[in-house]
Amino acid sequence: MIERNIETFIGCDADYSDAKIVIYGAPFDSTTSFRPGARFGPSAIRHESFGLETYSLYQDKDLCDISVFDSGDLELCFGRAELALDDIEKRACEILGDNKFPLLVGGEHLVTLGALRAVVKKYPDLHIIHFDAHADLRDDYLGATLSHACVMRRAYDLLGDGRIHQFCIRSGERAEFEFAKKHTDMHPFSFDGLAEVVEQLKKSNVPVYFTIDLDCIDPSAFPGTGTPEAGGVSFTQLLNAIIEVSKTNVVAADINELAPMLDNSGTSTATACKVMRELMLALNVK
Repeated sequence: MIERNIETFIGCDADYSDAKIVIYGAPFDSTTSFRPGARFGPSAIRHESFGLETYSLYQDKDLCDISVFDSGDLELCFGRAELALDDIEKRACEILGDNKFPLLVGGEHLVTLGALRAVVKKYPDLHIIHFDAHADLRDDYLGATLSHACVMRRAYDLLGDGRIHQFCIRSGERAEFEFAKKHTDMHPFSFDGLAEVVEQLKKSNVPVYFTIDLDCIDPSAFPGTGTPEAGGVSFTQLLNAIIEVSKTNVVAADINELAPMLDNSGTSTATACKVMRELMLALNVK
């Protein structure tokens, strides 16, 4: 039995046996390519969540009305990405094996790969909806194939053509965008085309993994991230997109890339907390 964390995200204190959603943190940032600090994201999100209400006026829903268990952060090997990914995969497998919804909190974006490895075992026809500033489609970064700059390329290795749907992308090597034209469904700069993708995925009722790199938000509103990129979306645009994605058959999700100490105002952490709350409330977990 997984034990409850000492400090939980606000309103997420259900018993494991009763919970529909299980939060698990992956405080890992050993492959970060620019500014480190995302390993402190999961604990900061929990701690600062108590500045929020459990109630969302946006959705007229309350965390007190859903069952969420917060299992805390995994203890990960910072020096070995593969070992860290193995531990993330094991925890995701355990949660999925108990027929609960795994909600991963990073950490750098590479942590998504550990969760994906578990989810695709249960759902081999999986699709990914990916919100990010960066394409993350490099085959390697400075010789490392396990890097947060390569996470969607490793996801492609698992899923193949046409099953990764990317939005808000505004940065990457030329080769990444050439790869995307042939192999992924990329919608750069914004959420244009999201409604059509959601409608397509709803019709086929395929399982969806939903990954949110918080640097999709413009750095004027979210500077506390390792690789900020100008030209991002607003919080409200992200919220509306999350609600849109929730119309699909989302079977697992994550949020990642908050580096709290890079924004001393605390605004980025507060925003991450609100994204976390709205994501949990939007998910139609049964």
